[in-house]
Amino acid sequence: MMNQLRKLLFALPIAAFLIMGCNATKTQKGAVIGGAAGAVGGTIIGKAAGNKTLGTIIGAAVGGTAGAIIGHDMDKQAEQIKKQIPGAKVERVGEGIQVEFNEKILFAFSKSDLSDSAKMNLDHLAKILSDNPNTNIEIQGHTDSRGTEEYNMGLSLRRANSVRDYLISQGIDADRMTVKGYGETAPAYSNDTPEGMAKNRRVEFLITANDKMKAQAKSEANNQ
Repeated sequence: MMNQLRKLLFALPIAAFLIMGCNATKTQKGAVIGGAAGAVGGTIIGKAAGNKTLGTIIGAAVGGTAGAIIGHDMDKQAEQIKKQIPGAKVERVGEGIQVEFNEKILFAFSKSDLSDSAKMNLDHLAKILSDNPNTNIEIQGHTDSRGTEEYNMGLSLRRANSVRDYLISQGIDADRMTVKGYGETAPAYSNDTPEGMAKNRRVEFLITANDKMKAQAKSEANNQ
């Protein structure tokens, strides 16, 4: 039963891409993915795709013309982040943005306190978030596989909270942000090499439209 469900979940966005054809824009494709995802549940699709950390983005999708409008705004925000924070990995996912800060621009090994360079990068991110107030931000902490699972879970949560607290100090509304700690349970890289472990010591941001942005997009879509 689970295998059949996964096949169905994978087939929905693929079918949408085939229907739209090769000439579809990134924004249009993002809207289609978002629409399919929202229809069957963000957490399930996130897990089915092998990435349980993306449920918030996919589950927040609006879809349709309104989703395309949101996607266009997210395209612009993603480009801002890429330009202002060159060390960050920025990806557009559906109607949201996934931003990855790894150890090199956040924390020392086994630490949760922010370095001066980390604060500088978060200053840039805070400015972009301030300029785009109609978004929600999920902050996810991660670790490599060294240490006990219990320790790593606590460390990942402390790292995410350190980032949240700093962004609050820079004027970002606390109500826009949620925090999750994943410990070592969601590695994005291999823990078999020192380089991979360093990359897994990371914090990710999921940026999605808030209710106001969704309402504005739906209103604009209805007027088209």
